[in-house]
Parts: sequence; structure tokens; C-alpha cells
Amino acid sequence: MSCDGSRPQAEWMDNCKVNMEIVENKSLGKLNTFGLGVNSRYYTELTSREDFIEAATLHFHRYPEVLILGGGSNMLFTRDVEGITLAVRNKGIDMADYGRDEVLLTARAGENWHELVLFCAREGLSGIENLAMIPGNAGTAPVQNIGAYGVELKDVFHSLEAFVLGSGEQIVMSKDECRFAYRDSIFKGELKNRVLIAAITLKLSLKFTPDLSYRGLREHLDVAGISSPSLSQMVEAVCSLRASKLPDPAVTGNAGSFFKNPVVSIEKHVELQGRYPDLVSYPQEDGSFKLAAGWLIEQCGLKGKRLGDAAVHDRQALVLVNHGNASGREILRLATLVQSSVMEKFGVNLEFEVNVI
Repeated sequence: MSCDGSRPQAEWMDNCKVNMEIVENKSLGKLNTFGLGVNSRYYTELTSREDFIEAATLHFHRYPEVLILGGGSNMLFTRDVEGITLAVRNKGIDMADYGRDEVLLTARAGENWHELVLFCAREGLSGIENLAMIPGNAGTAPVQNIGAYGVELKDVFHSLEAFVLGSGEQIVMSKDECRFAYRDSIFKGELKNRVLIAAITLKLSLKFTPDLSYRGLREHLDVAGISSPSLSQMVEAVCSLRASKLPDPAVTGNAGSFFKNPVVSIEKHVELQGRYPDLVSYPQEDGSFKLAAGWLIEQCGLKGKRLGDAAVHDRQALVLVNHGNASGREILRLATLVQSSVMEKFGVNLEFEVNVI
């Protein structure tokens, strides 16, 4: 018999000689940054190359559903996971020279992203310092094409290694093949839950040139009296700025920015600017304008809005938080209220940045 899941779980898993430990009815409450008390019917951790190959070739994708879980920082669980959760937990960092002043750094997917940023700063490798303190793991960074303060992952991305669920085929994908866009990639669409990302490779520089294109970061450094920051000072400034605006998931459950900053046409921008002269917007290369979602939400009077323990953060309206006992469905209801309010007032659709399960 093939390992297609057509027989009871325990029987067909034995038949397939599974070496990974499979846990039943695993609580994911401490494995998602919203702190939502949901369970996964089956759960396993991938810590080695052999685990990735085994997970990819044992047809786990034929469960009712498969969830690939990194740091759990960009997910809103509204229900239990009925299939299997594959928790990516492999570790390791390698470096290789690449040209005169560049280094290729390969991080295993289970490496904590912020710890990776700090490691690079200690090694004098620049390129991701503006992305400090973004929660999550290295393997999930390309899924979201994470970004902050004028920098996106795609700016330093070289390639990644992954395994195809079902065939177990090992593949290497270039930056172009990942189809990066604003908080988006092929892994949120065509390849969602179809590949296991095992490692990412970044092209980093040994020559530090600070990216101060984000006005708030530049102003933050000016207040500190730093006009030409070192790499370590840049990391410290980013951490300080994020801490001043965003809640700590370890204290208050949240997934960071819940909504994407919407992009509108020049015609829509002219209309909105005529109605709201203080509109916060940023011109894009293609002539469109990116609007500040947090500003739009705040203008709707929703900053600090609560529905039970689900709330819009009182310092950054782009963030939704769990004040203790909110359910995923309650947070989703609040998110939907925010969406409808912004649409009614501005005629602009806010897209979720988080993945809703």
C-alpha cells in the first residue's frame, strides 16, 4: 500500500516507517504570537535535512490540511488545525565570500529572524539591519517578503532551498522565481503549503551604508544626535523605534502589522488629497501612491477600539492585539469592522497582511 493516508493514521504511519515523532492534539497556544488557544490534530517538528525529506515524501499533503509553521508570528487562528502542522525548527548559519565586498549568508529556515539580524551586525554584514525585531523565522521571511523602514527582504535575497511536498524533490529558487511583491510572494499563492522552505541565502555587504530613506528612522537618529550611524547604532535605533510604536508579543498578543498599506491610482490619490489635505502617502515608481493604513484607520476613530479583548492598538492603529482572552474569530470580526469603516470613509480596500487559518 502507498502512503496516501487512506488507512487510519497510526496504521499507515507504521507502514511508511515514519521516523519523526508525531504528536496528537498538540496545543499551538504558545506557538502563535496572538496567543490563541487552538490545537493541531497532528504535529511534528522538522529539525534535520532527513526530516524535511521524510515530511515531503510521506505525502503529508494528503491530510485534510497541512500547515507549515515557522515562528507563528503572521497567523490568525480562527479554528483548530484538522490535519498536520509541520513546525520548522532546523538551525545553522553558513557564510561564503561573494565578490570583493559581499558575502553569501545561508540561514536554515528555523533560525530566529531577529537573532539572525544581530548575528549579521556582529559579523559586520549589512543589508538587513532595518529589519531588526521583526518576529518570525528565517524560512518564513520570503513568504511575506518582510519589510520595514525602507527595506524589503527582496533587496538582499539571493536564493532559497526547498522540498516539494509529495515528490520530495529538492529545488533551489532564485529571487525572480519567488515573485516577490509588497508583502507577497509565490509562497502565498501558487506554492502555498506546497513546498517546505529549508534554508534561505542572502547577499550581504561588508561595506555599511545606512538606509535612512524612512523619515521616522532618520528623525529618531537625529533626536539621539547621531548623523552618521554605525551598523550597531543602526540596529539599536531600529529596535528602539519599533519598541516605541509596536507592542511586544511576549506581553500583548499580536501579529505585528495586520493590514497592508494600500496602493491607489494617481486619480484616487488626487481625489483623497482634495478631501483630506493631511493624507499620509508615498509616491511609487509606477506613478501610484501607497497610503498609510494606520492613518486611515485612525481617521475612522478606531485607534484603541475594543471588541471584548480584541482591540486596535492604542499607539499604532495598524496593529490588532489580544488583551488576554480574545478568540481568533473575535479578532477577525474586529479586522472586518476596520475594513468596512475604511472602505465607507475613503473608498479604499484594506487587505490583510496576516494569514487567516
